[in-house]
Amino acid sequence: ANKRMITRKLITTALLLMPFFVFSQGSIGSFTGDETVLYAQTKQVNQFFRRFNGEEDVSGKRFYEGDAGYRDLKMRKKYLGILFDNSGNINADVKDAFVLEVTSKSTPYFLDFHGNDWFAEVNAVFTYNRERVNMILYLRLEQDKLGYKWVLSNVYFSPFESYFPHITDTINATYFLHPMSHELDFMNIHKAFDHPDQVDYYLEKEYKPDMLTLFVAGIKDGRLKFVSVNNVKFHFFQIPHWYFEVSYFNRNSVNSGWLISNIMRISETEKKELIRNYTHGE
Repeated sequence: ANKRMITRKLITTALLLMPFFVFSQGSIGSFTGDETVLYAQTKQVNQFFRRFNGEEDVSGKRFYEGDAGYRDLKMRKKYLGILFDNSGNINADVKDAFVLEVTSKSTPYFLDFHGNDWFAEVNAVFTYNRERVNMILYLRLEQDKLGYKWVLSNVYFSPFESYFPHITDTINATYFLHPMSHELDFMNIHKAFDHPDQVDYYLEKEYKPDMLTLFVAGIKDGRLKFVSVNNVKFHFFQIPHWYFEVSYFNRNSVNSGWLISNIMRISETEKKELIRNYTHGE
């Protein structure tokens, strides 16, 4: 009985390891079909950075500063194509223009993992007042004494926006405090609180709601409770005059893993406006 049990365990172990052996056979440069897919997939975000910068080839070989292939322009032009989602959502001319600019001989551009202007977008499930809701969390890397850490930089939650329906309309014939209110010791300030749904009329013109503060307050007072993460994508603003998103595609093909899913040329003014969406009023 013990021998049968041991034999059964060995067979189970062999079956579990079989996919590993299938994908591991052969050698770099002469892959089987399965191996080509395995190595060509950009399975990690760090790998996306390395391949974008020409610090790793499609076979997974790393290049370090001083190596012959390190940030080689020809290799970058060749492999940048596999970093785009090729399902048809990206305009080919826009893609080609981006690759051409990024791999320019005079001023090539690279991504900096520890640099600014790239953000993670986490689509997460919470309970809000005991009801399941979706919320968008934005995170960025922040330098700390021991290195770097991910921190929350902003959130998007539509019920928070409903608190400020008049945020851009501060001129109202009914809801305002007279400029001579100070002579009354602001005894009329009750007007700002008699109608709670209109209180945002009394805020200063330049006020911008801080959704992150509302989020933290909701977590602390128990109205918001984390449940799970749905999905993650990343927003990049590090390349001058360009913005692109990176999303994960789970496909059994070379064009799989972390890929550029959306890209557009934008002005630096537009870029600053977009970045404000990912930070709390900065």
